[in-house]
Amino acid sequence: MEKEVYKGQIIRVTEEKINGIVWERAYFPHGVIVFPITNDGKIILVEEKRPHENPPFRIKPVSGILEHDKGTPEENAQREMQEEIGYKAGVLEPLMTLHGSGTINHAQHFFIARNLIHSKLPNPDGEDTIMGLKEFTLDELHEAILTDKLKWSMSTLGMFRLIERLRSEQ
Repeated sequence: MEKEVYKGQIIRVTEEKINGIVWERAYFPHGVIVFPITNDGKIILVEEKRPHENPPFRIKPVSGILEHDKGTPEENAQREMQEEIGYKAGVLEPLMTLHGSGTINHAQHFFIARNLIHSKLPNPDGEDTIMGLKEFTLDELHEAILTDKLKWSMSTLGMFRLIERLRSEQ
């Protein structure tokens, strides 16, 4: 029987004894990760303040927690883009969905956003959270991942899939 041992605002942790071994599970909210592509083929990433991280900023894709009460993953992806970079996609393509189960439990829905249209919504995290936007070519993005200029995370798996998809389209 799974027993909850911690519940925060974002993370929930449980334990379950199976065959004499205590197994821990962490549950994270499902999320969306979006790779906006400019008309000249560059990928837009966000430089964001993260005061609880070291260093206190990071470069990341447009992303956010999937809020089921605010619509589908696609609708959440569009809203995150409008909040973080001031654009929405004329065309939003699913790239992949990753499901983690076992020790880490959550799903991430990845999208490619094309034909960007200016459309700004207020950022609920505060407008000063976003420090700027960075544009990367495919080669620059690949190099930034391999040289640790971009921190490895779940979004890195999506970046590799994105690079392969866009190279196959060339």
